Amino acid sequence: MLELVSEHACHGGVQRFYKHASAAIGLPMRFSVFIPPHADGARLPALFYLAGLTCNEETFMTKAGAQRVAAELGLVLVAPDTSPRGAGVPGETDAWDFGAGAGFYLDATLEPWSRHYRMESYIHELRELVARDLPVDGGRIGIFGHSMGGHGALTLALRRPDLFRSVSAFAPIAAPVQCPWGRKAFTGYLGDDEFAWAEHDASVLMSKSCNPFPAGILVDQGLADKFLHEQLKPELFETACARAGQPLTLRRHAGYDHGYYFIATFVEDHLRWHAPQLAA
Repeated sequence: MLELVSEHACHGGVQRFYKHASAAIGLPMRFSVFIPPHADGARLPALFYLAGLTCNEETFMTKAGAQRVAAELGLVLVAPDTSPRGAGVPGETDAWDFGAGAGFYLDATLEPWSRHYRMESYIHELRELVARDLPVDGGRIGIFGHSMGGHGALTLALRRPDLFRSVSAFAPIAAPVQCPWGRKAFTGYLGDDEFAWAEHDASVLMSKSCNPFPAGILVDQGLADKFLHEQLKPELFETACARAGQPLTLRRHAGYDHGYYFIATFVEDHLRWHAPQLAA
């Protein structure tokens, strides 16, 4: 059952923040949702946004400025938290890039993380929950995200293209097997088996695919992003898409960094790109 935490009128629609008991996580979880103005009884397309390291369910809704365009396009926006909170795992708050706020949108297989750090299962649970309890058409859901969340959006979409109609990303961790953030997270959550890691690497998954999203994938990357070369590696995803015959629009933007000024600049493009793919 959803518990409404707060509600705010916004661009003719409503911005809400919820918490609920999660079966996948085994703990209370929080998420935010923007519901645009709509006719009674309507079931609307929805776009899931996965945030990056250190962020939570509030970050996108308060910083990206996406609600105005979502209201115009009739898109529901859903933003989950980035990890369990209060799992009681020793060391879960010791680092900003692992543990709390850094769930990496996968299901951990190593104890003690595997008890609650099950973010891939949680996203699917939340997808079913919003389709059941909110005015969302469960057959018209897209996904996008930023940094760690861009990794999550790409990998979840590639692992279940039957569930997500469209996918895009801002500055994603595009090849986590080959970067420090990814290797740290995968070792902690999945152990030393790099074959298991590969199942959560967008570049590897794409290399095993054949045009999974014929309408294309959109990725925006700032060229002044300090994480670009060491952590993000979009060129590896670009190469994998070319080999898989996957249409990819990878836009590189001079002067833009990794933060929400970058996202706020280009979020309208992403919503307008997803909208026709999510149309009935």
